[in-house]
Amino acid sequence: MSDVKKPDLDSLEACVSEAARLVSAAAKEGSQVLVLAHFDTDGLASAGILGTALSRLDGLMHIRAVDGLDEDVLSHAPLDAADLVVFADMGSGMLEPLNSKVGKKALILDHHQPVGMPKEKFVHVNPHMFGFDGAREVSGAGMAYLVARAMDTRNTDLSALGVVGALGDMQDRGEERSLHGLNSIIAEDGVKAGCLKLDKDLVLYGRETRPIHRALAYTSNPFLPGLSGHEDQCLALVASARISVKQDERWRTLADLSDEEKRDLLSAIIQAVSSKGIAGKVALSLIGTVYTLPKEERGMPTRDAREFSSLLNACGRMNRQGLAVSICLGERGSIMDEGQEVLAEYRKTIAQHMSWVTETPDRVEELGAIYVVHGEGAIDENMTGSISTILVSSGIFDPVKAVLVLATTSEGDLKISARGTEQLVISGVNLGKILQELTSRYGGSGGGHDIAAGGSIPADSEKGFLKELDSEISRVLGERS
Repeated sequence: MSDVKKPDLDSLEACVSEAARLVSAAAKEGSQVLVLAHFDTDGLASAGILGTALSRLDGLMHIRAVDGLDEDVLSHAPLDAADLVVFADMGSGMLEPLNSKVGKKALILDHHQPVGMPKEKFVHVNPHMFGFDGAREVSGAGMAYLVARAMDTRNTDLSALGVVGALGDMQDRGEERSLHGLNSIIAEDGVKAGCLKLDKDLVLYGRETRPIHRALAYTSNPFLPGLSGHEDQCLALVASARISVKQDERWRTLADLSDEEKRDLLSAIIQAVSSKGIAGKVALSLIGTVYTLPKEERGMPTRDAREFSSLLNACGRMNRQGLAVSICLGERGSIMDEGQEVLAEYRKTIAQHMSWVTETPDRVEELGAIYVVHGEGAIDENMTGSISTILVSSGIFDPVKAVLVLATTSEGDLKISARGTEQLVISGVNLGKILQELTSRYGGSGGGHDIAAGGSIPADSEKGFLKELDSEISRVLGERS
């Protein structure tokens, strides 16, 4: 990994251009390209961007979405059948294993913290190498977009998917929940291309597609206790704010409300969450920048970028990655209907898991610097990331502690998803580096960003791992206090 501290856009663009030439040449030569992408929103959006860019050059490709990289995934992936392997939204944390497993040309497009050095014949594009923060300034989809744009200027319309990926990775941490850094450049491309529109509004899930109360119930970032996942309570809240939910027998959406009605709704939300002991500032984070895809049909979940990201996340977590990639490649009609069914099922699953967490407090362990949700046997391994993200933004837990959600994998190992807060990061905690080092020490693997990371270890290592993790985070916090 480069020691560059100051952002170096020129060097990043040079590396991006090298990657673009590699992919373009493979497409024009009729080479088989294998795209291995992570199965979350960011990875799926990355796959959609690369797939579209390749198809516009009549390239031959095979896309596969996986739950991270490990020895098993690399052993079963059709690496030998491809002339070029592209790792999208992953790979930087597994450089040494890739060096031994991939014996041909490879392109690594990632934004996670790099570990190790790649082979000389690998092209490695990662923002951290050039002084940019991959946890906040650009996502994996953003990196894929920069390469696609360098391949062909007509690919600027793919900037919308770059924004969807960044929002799925919770990178809207700028002023008024806006994207910043390289993400803002990508968003500007979208505005210029006419495929993106920015506004300031209430950020509720399904703001253009769902009835007001349902949009509120479907909102999980931030998680609103007593409202998120509870349509009946949300309907009662909207009524208490004296807001009409219907107009001419048609359910009204957030987009239908006047500014005064939106203020009344926000006041009611603040009062409701405050009664649950949650600070009103959690509800205030509902005000932010809204990213709309104006070329998408009204009433569809692909029109609002955050809703689009939730749709992709649902498909990935519910093992329907192929469906998500099809949507990113532009398929609509029955494919979209199927996607919405998966999304509805995902929402039910999330609500059930969150209810389980709140109803079984004995499964939540509080240590000195971490909260541990012991979801073994209760939480699906594919849901740990979503649950940990919701919990850390809910205001339920102390923001000076990290949140871990555990689950049992299909192989019997322990799946770990860890989330922190900006307060923790400012205090010097880097969850990605800590998990990368500790999981390796305990016979597993892991890594990620300073604020969000994950991994897996043998189940019988749980007690020692958690003790050492808590000790390490406590040590870092103690040094900064």
